[in-house]
Amino acid sequence: MSKYDKLWGWVAAQPGDELTLTFDEVGERAGVPLDHSFLNYKKELLPHGWEVGKISMRHQTVQFHRVTD
Repeated sequence: MSKYDKLWGWVAAQPGDELTLTFDEVGERAGVPLDHSFLNYKKELLPHGWEVGKISMRHQTVQFHRVTD
Protein backbone atom coordinates (compact mmCIF):
# COMPACT_ATOMS: atom_id res chain seq x y z
CA MET A 1 0.00 0.00 0.00
CA SER A 2 1.33 3.40 -1.04
CA LYS A 3 1.10 6.52 1.05
CA TYR A 4 -0.51 8.20 -1.98
CA ASP A 5 -3.24 5.57 -2.62
CA LYS A 6 -5.91 7.87 -1.18
CA LEU A 7 -4.85 10.64 -3.59
CA TRP A 8 -4.73 8.31 -6.59
CA GLY A 9 -8.26 7.09 -5.88
CA TRP A 10 -9.53 10.65 -5.54
CA VAL A 11 -7.88 11.78 -8.80
CA ALA A 12 -9.22 8.74 -10.68
CA ALA A 13 -12.77 9.61 -9.61
CA GLN A 14 -12.61 13.16 -11.00
CA PRO A 15 -14.46 14.09 -14.20
CA GLY A 16 -12.67 15.65 -17.14
CA ASP A 17 -9.23 15.14 -18.57
CA GLU A 18 -7.13 17.64 -16.62
CA LEU A 19 -6.81 18.66 -13.02
CA THR A 20 -4.55 21.12 -11.20
CA LEU A 21 -4.06 21.02 -7.44
CA THR A 22 -1.91 23.10 -5.14
CA PHE A 23 0.73 21.33 -3.06
CA ASP A 24 -1.50 21.86 -0.01
CA GLU A 25 -4.51 20.33 -1.79
CA VAL A 26 -2.43 17.31 -2.81
CA GLY A 27 -1.41 16.85 0.82
CA GLU A 28 -5.00 17.19 2.04
CA ARG A 29 -6.30 14.63 -0.46
CA ALA A 30 -3.41 12.24 0.19
CA GLY A 31 -3.65 12.51 3.95
CA VAL A 32 0.10 13.12 4.14
CA PRO A 33 2.12 16.25 3.37
CA LEU A 34 3.57 16.45 -0.13
CA ASP A 35 7.31 15.91 -0.09
CA HIS A 36 10.12 15.14 -2.52
CA SER A 37 9.31 11.41 -2.47
CA PHE A 38 6.20 12.25 -4.53
CA LEU A 39 8.45 12.10 -7.59
CA ASN A 40 9.13 8.42 -6.88
CA TYR A 41 5.45 7.59 -6.34
CA LYS A 42 3.90 9.46 -9.27
CA LYS A 43 4.20 6.45 -11.63
CA GLU A 44 1.66 4.64 -9.41
CA LEU A 45 -1.08 6.86 -10.86
CA LEU A 46 -0.83 5.36 -14.39
CA PRO A 47 -2.84 2.18 -13.61
CA HIS A 48 -5.67 4.52 -12.51
CA GLY A 49 -5.83 6.07 -15.99
CA TRP A 50 -4.09 9.33 -15.07
CA GLU A 51 -0.55 10.68 -15.06
CA VAL A 52 1.23 13.43 -13.20
CA GLY A 53 2.07 16.27 -15.56
CA LYS A 54 3.88 19.48 -14.77
CA ILE A 55 4.94 20.15 -11.19
CA SER A 56 5.45 23.89 -10.71
CA MET A 57 7.65 24.93 -7.83
CA ARG A 58 6.95 28.59 -8.62
CA HIS A 59 3.17 28.26 -8.40
CA GLN A 60 3.28 25.26 -6.05
CA THR A 61 0.89 23.26 -8.20
CA VAL A 62 0.69 19.78 -9.67
CA GLN A 63 -1.08 19.07 -12.94
CA PHE A 64 -2.74 15.74 -13.61
CA HIS A 65 -3.83 14.46 -17.06
CA ARG A 66 -6.09 11.58 -17.97
CA VAL A 67 -4.23 9.03 -20.10
CA THR A 68 -5.87 8.41 -23.44
CA ASP A 69 -5.17 5.44 -25.70
